[in-house]
Order: sequence, then structure tokens, then C-alpha cells
Amino acid sequence: MLRLVVRASLNTRSLWVGIFLQYSFLFHFGIKCCILSKTVGVLRMIDLKPVYKRVLLKISGEALAGDKRFGLDFDVITSVCEAIEKCIGFGVEVAIVVGGGNFWRGMQDGGGRIERTRADHMGMMATVMNCLALADTLEQMGVPVRVQTALAITAVAEPYIRLRADRHLRNGRVVIFGCGTGSPYFSTDTAAVLRAAEIGAEVILLAKNVDGVYTADPKLDPNAKKLDTISYVDMLSQRLSVMDSTATSLSMDNEIPVILFALHDPENIVRVVMGEAIGTRVG
Repeated sequence: MLRLVVRASLNTRSLWVGIFLQYSFLFHFGIKCCILSKTVGVLRMIDLKPVYKRVLLKISGEALAGDKRFGLDFDVITSVCEAIEKCIGFGVEVAIVVGGGNFWRGMQDGGGRIERTRADHMGMMATVMNCLALADTLEQMGVPVRVQTALAITAVAEPYIRLRADRHLRNGRVVIFGCGTGSPYFSTDTAAVLRAAEIGAEVILLAKNVDGVYTADPKLDPNAKKLDTISYVDMLSQRLSVMDSTATSLSMDNEIPVILFALHDPENIVRVVMGEAIGTRVG
């Protein structure tokens, strides 16, 4: 009887020792796998290289309003700024032109009751509010940023000076351009193309509420098809209302490609910069 008890005790001890060794092996093996996985992930991030060195990001004011459709949605703004921060981390020089449609759209909101030039100037002021919101959020993330405006508002921003903007970009600062072109009758899309040409941007990233160029308005025509690429000439001849004709003509004359994509996922900014096929390429 004593021998049976001793043998059972030894068997039980061996069982527990075996279980302990198995779990110990799995635990250490799991840690090594986790470390290896993270190492591979870091190596993959190191291997990634942006396809553009200097970009002009155009953000519509409506996109910054999010689902509110008016004002500022700081959850959206924070997500956008996080994507911009990643681009800066990859060594990309980022300039931004932002619209003001989340506060005021000159001709549309003026409704004939306000003289067109003054209505457009009000729209320029709206862009400045968006510029300051973006700048403050970026600064909270530790990203150096400068705001330059086409109209002189020296108490809150630098005046637009091309060479100074170029120096800021070369020094790793984000430059946000406000007040459009500074002249009425020109859209902020036109301002984006103009600034892109002046600073030598390689591409214009047009971040809007639509995910690309369609053959027709997808909200009105269920048969509308999204286009992966389209030429400037086709954009103009088909009167596709993604950019106004002045902006399209200016980008064509200066041979600056435009990539239109949706801002609902701000990571699209990073994907485009890294060369992933997103949205529609115009050019």
C-alpha cells in the first residue's frame, strides 16, 4: 500500500512538473514571438519610404466639421493632425491650404444680400479660424508649424512670403496657408494650386468629403462610376465639379498632379504619401 501511495505521489509530481515546463516554454516562446513580431513591424516601417518629398495638402472646411456640418469637430481635426505628424516623421515636407466652408461660403451664403467681394473676404476670415485650429492641434503634438495668410493679420499669423515659407518647409515645419489667394472671385482650390506651384510641391493632395472623381454625381446617379485616373482636359471638357475650372487649368499649365481622396479616414493622407493608390489621380 505504501509503495502505491509513493508511486502515485511521484506520478502526480511528474505531471505538475510537466505542466509547469510546458507553460514555461509556451510563455517564453510567446514572448520571443511577440518581440520578433514587433521587430519585424519596426523593420517594415523603416523600409517604407514616401514617394513625395514636398506635398500641398488641401483640406476642405466641410471635412473639418465632421458630422456636425458646421464649425469644428476636434476629433476629426486631431485625427487629421496625427496623420500629418506621421508624414513629417517620414521626412515629408507638408504645406496645407484649408477652406472655410464649415463657417462661410462667400457667394453661396451671401445670397445676393452681401456684395460679392465682401462676401469672399468673409470666407477668407473663415479659413483663418480653421488654420489656427489646425496649428494649435499640431503644436500640442509637438509638431512645429507656421500660419501664413494672404491678407495681413500680423497679430495672429505671418504674412505670406514665398521664400520664408520655403525655408520653414526645409526646416521641417508645417506651413498652413490662410485667406486663399487673398483676392475675391478665386476659390481655395485655386489657392491650393497656386501655392503648390509657388513652393514647388510635387503633388496636390485634395482631401474632401468624396472618395474620388465620378462620371456623374453619385448622390444623384446610382450608375455613376469612380475613376482611378483622369486627364485635366477630360476634367474640363466633362465639367466634372471636383475642382473649379480655374484650379484645374492652373494645375494643368504647371503640370502638377492632383490626387483626390476622402478625408473620412485621415490615414488616407499617409497612404497617398507612401504611394498607395487611393482615390483618383488627375493629371
